[in-house]
Amino acid sequence: MKLLRIAALCAGLAAVVAFVGVGLPTSARSDTTPAQTEHTITVTGSGTATGTPNQAVFTFGVSTKAKTAVLALAANATAMRKLIDALKAAGIPSASLQTLSVSMSPITSEDGQDIVGYGASNSVTATIANVGRAGEVVDAAVAAGANEVDGPSLTVSDQSSLYNSALKAAIADAHAKAQVLADASGLHVGGVASVEENGGSAPIPYDAAKTALPATSPIEVGTQQISASVTVVFDAS
Repeated sequence: MKLLRIAALCAGLAAVVAFVGVGLPTSARSDTTPAQTEHTITVTGSGTATGTPNQAVFTFGVSTKAKTAVLALAANATAMRKLIDALKAAGIPSASLQTLSVSMSPITSEDGQDIVGYGASNSVTATIANVGRAGEVVDAAVAAGANEVDGPSLTVSDQSSLYNSALKAAIADAHAKAQVLADASGLHVGGVASVEENGGSAPIPYDAAKTALPATSPIEVGTQQISASVTVVFDAS
């Protein structure tokens, strides 16, 4: 009698287990279908933009000599005031003038044993907003007593706009490269997954200033080029 009861109990458990297995949803069963691989294409694009410089920066200086340091400095101050006044009269506003350096040093004899005098120097940078007047300003500065002239540093005043144009060109270059890679790989270029700016270069001058000595010093502005670089990740399918 006990044997019959045990056999009946085992049969009932087996039926319950079988029923539970049948009731499992499809998603709970083993699925060996491989997941679809996601593709991306990563490229580096570069672009450039060219602009014409519209401003110039010069450094004008005055050096003076005298028997004593006080006299050398006083003479230099007088000459420098005359130079600054001339620059302002030439149309350079005070905000575009900035003192670069003031120095004083002894002058020694040929054998270096004795101090025979002192030399003083003062220099100022001038930003000329209208590059077309650069030669005129240089001539005015020299006429006013400047015996040291350095420049020009020619730049495009709106550097941001020029760089933004270079960035757009870099993005276009990246897309073109991605398309070539996709065609070679049997893929299609999708949307942009990410973009990283790699930075850009400082302005590169082209057609440097020419040297000549006519009545007005000539300044050839030429052109400048700014470059930008980006790394772009494209989705691909």
